[in-house]
Amino acid sequence: MDHWQYLLALLFCLVSTAPLEFFGAGVYRRPRLLMGALWPAVAFFVLWDLTAIAAGVWSFNDRYTLGVLLPGAMPLEELLFFVVVPVCGLLTYVAIETLLGMRHSRLDDAENAAHR
Repeated sequence: MDHWQYLLALLFCLVSTAPLEFFGAGVYRRPRLLMGALWPAVAFFVLWDLTAIAAGVWSFNDRYTLGVLLPGAMPLEELLFFVVVPVCGLLTYVAIETLLGMRHSRLDDAENAAHR
């Protein structure tokens, strides 16, 4: 069961924030905006992680991962972390913005600019 801990933690994050999709304009319903928000963070942190792994700054305990390694010895779960955490953060941001009655100005402006 230990091998599933990292993946289960990511799944818990997704499941616990999934209901936030129904507040406001949502995140999953705007895939272009979601991808535009994700790719810079994922790219930056994957490069950072690969650099740290190659330099021996950190490693991952095989006990808590499935053992699927991507190029550069990065566990699959680590890559998923760089996708899941920003998605959960964006879901939370959009939901709180909606609940507080704030206008989605920055998100809407980015989405409108993408359609031009």
